Amino acid sequence: MTIIGIGEDGPDGLSAAGRAALAQAELVMGPARHLALLPAITCPAIEWPVPFADGIDLLMQHRGRRVVMLASGDPFWFGAGTSVTRHLERHEWVAHPAPSTFSLAAARLGWALQDVACLGLHAAPLERLRPHLAAGQRILALLRDGEAVATLADCLSGQGFGASVLHVMEALGGPRERMRQVTAEALSFTDIAHPVAVGIDCAGHGESLPLTAGRPDHWFASDGQITKRPVRALTLSALAPCAGELLWDIGAGSGSIGIEWLLAHPANRACAIEADPVRAERARANAVALGVDQLKVVVGIAPDALPDAPAPDAVFIGGGLSEALLDTLWAHLPVGTRLVANAVTLESEALLTRWHGQKGGSLLRIELSDAAPLGNRHGWRARYPVVQWSVTL
Repeated sequence: MTIIGIGEDGPDGLSAAGRAALAQAELVMGPARHLALLPAITCPAIEWPVPFADGIDLLMQHRGRRVVMLASGDPFWFGAGTSVTRHLERHEWVAHPAPSTFSLAAARLGWALQDVACLGLHAAPLERLRPHLAAGQRILALLRDGEAVATLADCLSGQGFGASVLHVMEALGGPRERMRQVTAEALSFTDIAHPVAVGIDCAGHGESLPLTAGRPDHWFASDGQITKRPVRALTLSALAPCAGELLWDIGAGSGSIGIEWLLAHPANRACAIEADPVRAERARANAVALGVDQLKVVVGIAPDALPDAPAPDAVFIGGGLSEALLDTLWAHLPVGTRLVANAVTLESEALLTRWHGQKGGSLLRIELSDAAPLGNRHGWRARYPVVQWSVTL
């Protein structure tokens, strides 16, 4: 199979290898828009169905034939490439990418692509913008259609970034190409054609999400069941997230630990286990609002509600600590898993102290005080101390 990236310039933008693959193809399969760009195709053609996943099964029925699959621009940058190749052996396919929409947009705007956040939002929530919204930052976003541009403008304005300049770019690289500029708060035109990309020059006085762990508590909706900012920062430090790792956040509450784990790197994964359905839904909503909608939320009580697979790289116990839970984790987690548990009650502290004596690791007592009014002066008001056990299995 040959995967060919095609731009709005149709056959004129194809490489010699791409044209040769089309000439030899027994079947061409792609979205209607892409097939329309190649009117000279002589072999049978199949329009890719909706939903997208149905097309993969249809394509696999022709495995072993000379099939050309059409995709937008670079099929392996927010494209359909990996969705298909994961079902094939490496020797079964070859790809000929075209310039991506991101490359074309950066070339039109004169932006250094390595300094720009590139987001594929055609099938993802606009909230994924949230971690990138800061005055002076630049974002390139692929959007579903013209209506999504208006939704984007409203989203930016609602978060205090209405002064951001939007570079609305339609059908880049083809005869229908058009570029217009407008601030998010002043967007009024509605004749925006698909495919569309938007360059965002962020400006305004909206609040930006800090980059370091221990974000302010107000970013997370909660009923008080939340690992507070200083303890959260120490907890994330102990968990030590690395790119692509999976966290189990047990007793997730507001989901703040799992969310900050996901914010550490876009390839990270997290599963929040929470017994209270209301809190579980709140954790899910917090994740969406902060741009990490991939948080998986399981409603249930650990250890019974723990996922079967895949095994985590790290586990945090923020609630529901028990002897049975520690026994289960120790029996089933692979060697090398990092475990961090926080305790506030005397009973939980005694449990962690005993397990630390048996298994080793690091035991830390966190004692914090806040300045508070004391008559007409101020004094220190102590918080409940937190005992944190960190260990590698």
